[in-house]
Amino acid sequence: MSTQLRGRDLIDDPLYNRGTAFSEEQRAKLNLYGLLPTEVETLEQQASRAYEAYGTKTTDLERHIYLRALQDTNETLFYRLVVDHLKEMMPIIYTPVVGEACQQFSEIYRRPRGLFLPLLHRDRMVEMLRNHDREDVLAIVVTDGERILGLGDQGAGGMGIPIGKLSLYVSCGGIHPARTLPVMLDVGTNNQRLLDDPHYIGSRHERASGDEYLAFVDTFIEGVQEVWPTALVQFEDFALPHANPLLARYRDRLCMFNDDIQGTAAVALGTLLGAVRSTGSTLAEQTVTLLGGGSAGSGIAEQIVAAMAEEGLTEAEARARVFVVDRAGLLHDGMEDLLPFQQPLAQARERVASWAGKGGEISLLDVVKNASPSILVGVSGQPGLFTEDVIRAMAAGAKRPIIFPLSNPNSRMEAHPRDLIEWTDGRALVATGSPVEAFEFRGQNFQIAQCNNTYVFPAVGLAVAAAGARRVTDEMMRAGARALAEQSPAAARKGGALLPAIHEIRNVTREVARAIALEAIDEGHAVCSAEEIDGRIDATFWEPSYPTA
Repeated sequence: MSTQLRGRDLIDDPLYNRGTAFSEEQRAKLNLYGLLPTEVETLEQQASRAYEAYGTKTTDLERHIYLRALQDTNETLFYRLVVDHLKEMMPIIYTPVVGEACQQFSEIYRRPRGLFLPLLHRDRMVEMLRNHDREDVLAIVVTDGERILGLGDQGAGGMGIPIGKLSLYVSCGGIHPARTLPVMLDVGTNNQRLLDDPHYIGSRHERASGDEYLAFVDTFIEGVQEVWPTALVQFEDFALPHANPLLARYRDRLCMFNDDIQGTAAVALGTLLGAVRSTGSTLAEQTVTLLGGGSAGSGIAEQIVAAMAEEGLTEAEARARVFVVDRAGLLHDGMEDLLPFQQPLAQARERVASWAGKGGEISLLDVVKNASPSILVGVSGQPGLFTEDVIRAMAAGAKRPIIFPLSNPNSRMEAHPRDLIEWTDGRALVATGSPVEAFEFRGQNFQIAQCNNTYVFPAVGLAVAAAGARRVTDEMMRAGARALAEQSPAAARKGGALLPAIHEIRNVTREVARAIALEAIDEGHAVCSAEEIDGRIDATFWEPSYPTA
């Protein structure tokens, strides 16, 4: 990276600042004498000192604030520290701690990062985008803050999610930090606590909706196409009424995907495939129940159906094996208020009518007792719904029940893995959405895999960057899921964790990105050949170090 910055302006730019690592020659050439302490340090020395400072923080939120401040001071040092301590720091910079950081975003706000695009200035969209002043943006993560994790409407505080996600694009996916851009579409908030908070830094009006909301998002997409036409846009934490319609509206117009729908589905599918293989079976032989019929649940269900079809089932046969339970019970075609994306997932009413309890609703327990699922996935955002009765009923009909309580943060998990292991007499294969410490049961150590989207979405960014992909398709995401399953220790050794360890994720990302890129090439969405992709991935992958030139 070259720059014309000198002196204080150089030190104040986190992308170019090296702090005490500027050499004597650089200090003389770049007008830095007197602005820095005398000692010239290496990046390793700086990282060691920063880690010691990190260790003095007493709460996870304080650790998050410290790392964000370091990111805003010296990005190379920040990423060196995070990469060196990825397992320890990933939960701090992203889930679960990022949820608390979003709730307190206004209180902990220190320095601008990314773009806040208010509805008030919709007519200045291109101007606001160009104010970012970088022509080579590759990865954009955008949110409107309405459905942050399981915490609901956080308004402008939702900006913590794009910032955290893009930190993982860099630390796990090798995308250069200069090519990332977090974006907050500030369309207001319906969170009265925020509107009443004198310190709230977002727009103080109710959320835009309907045509006004859609027109604003259209304006943003059109602006991105004008300013950065080849950029990847990841939609993040949009509420149910908007998530699927926006994905359908834009997916064929630019390179974009919705991580809550497609990323969650890909990592869940990859983890399920690894779990199923570890039992010596196939996905097409399973019966699946999903708790949560929203964007995430529907996305997972559709990818499972497609993967079963790739293993030889007809689409109808695959759909007959997937049962989706939402607030009103099992989705079936007798319901009048099904959303468009839920309708293909509804079971035939006549098939399941006898399953209903006294109130006429077909509950999760009713489904488990009648469908005898071997796989149970929770994306409900509601804690405790995988009750002992539900799990013991499932375990009665499944030799190795596969149970994924994926809701984030941990306070929203459908059940704690320790309980799942106890209720299944140690037979369950479990993965969660947020990290859970290992524990022992009857003398056996259980390592619980974190079914984290980080195993997939940074790989999407790396694949798009390396292959020059112009679209992100469901087939590409499924290729990534299968590549992730190939990395499963449980599948390879018929034992161990369902997913590779977090500290291995940079290598996993390369393999997943390669599969995604090859699928993009096969579909005609890339600008390179299959023979070139390995070299292009290597050339794209950024390591946090100071350039020697």
